[in-house]
Amino acid sequence: QVQVVESGGGSVQAGESLTLACTVSGLTLERHNLGWFRQAPGQEREAVSCINWRETITYYDVSATGRFTISRDNHKSTQYLRMDNLTPGDTGVYFCVVDLTVNQNFCQLSARPFWGQGTQVTVSS
Repeated sequence: QVQVVESGGGSVQAGESLTLACTVSGLTLERHNLGWFRQAPGQEREAVSCINWRETITYYDVSATGRFTISRDNHKSTQYLRMDNLTPGDTGVYFCVVDLTVNQNFCQLSARPFWGQGTQVTVSS
């Protein structure tokens, strides 16, 4: 059984940083693309950042470009999202996703992705 568990969310002030982590069990992460989606209050989930299994391609949403850094450690079955200079617009529930199609211009869910339960990030001004 595949389990996807996020951690690292919290409440911070604008300008501060957070690093999210996502640990996956029940499958070998090699050959699986990974990503982070965000669901802001009253909005649909949207891709924030994604990374391919070779770590050669990353995608960032416009709002994340230049402030967020995605990375992964396949040996630890973990991916990370370092978020710097946070703004209130970054507030939402962040979900870890396993299995997507990713290139520099888009990140798209596969037919049957695995989702975590989400971790709340709240940024106050």
